[in-house]
Amino acid sequence: MTQIAILRHGPTDWNEEGRFQGRADRFLSEAGRLEVAGWRLPEDVKAWRVMASPLSRARKTALLLTGREPDVDARLIEMDFGDWEGERLADLRQRLGEEMRLNEARGLDFTPPGGESPRMVMDRLRPLLAELGEAGDSCLIIAHKAVIRALYAMATGWDMTADAPTKLRNACLHRFDLSADGALSVVALNEALTSG
Repeated sequence: MTQIAILRHGPTDWNEEGRFQGRADRFLSEAGRLEVAGWRLPEDVKAWRVMASPLSRARKTALLLTGREPDVDARLIEMDFGDWEGERLADLRQRLGEEMRLNEARGLDFTPPGGESPRMVMDRLRPLLAELGEAGDSCLIIAHKAVIRALYAMATGWDMTADAPTKLRNACLHRFDLSADGALSVVALNEALTSG
């Protein structure tokens, strides 16, 4: 059984402002770089293969955390928020009202205009998971919130119509077992990255 451990990139200015980033290539903020510099990986993960989204915030987090350039895979990119990139969720809810409520109630099929749904994210992750499962090499992945949520949904059957059964925290590792056919199961969630 292969294991993957995934974490979200360090904070950017838009994270601090509560904005959807999606495919916008926002850099780590100064506070974000300092935060990542304080993270420490568990010993068993340090020698694993390192992969990252192509967006600079994920690649830089990987480099700062591991000292190695990650293998970049486009399938790990953040969900495309289309016309809503740069927007705040609270502002969208206020402006769009019932239209936004109905879209959010669609769970895995929630789709920003011109963007991608969580189900689409899951669909693009499946071939990658199958490849990693077949290869059998444990892997550390630095990616994005929507990618982590998609993996969690795939492992648990969560349909995203309600809050996640377990809140997925930032600055934490989320570990999954990966079978040879790419099926996921949860090993541990919210494993703190020790500081020191």
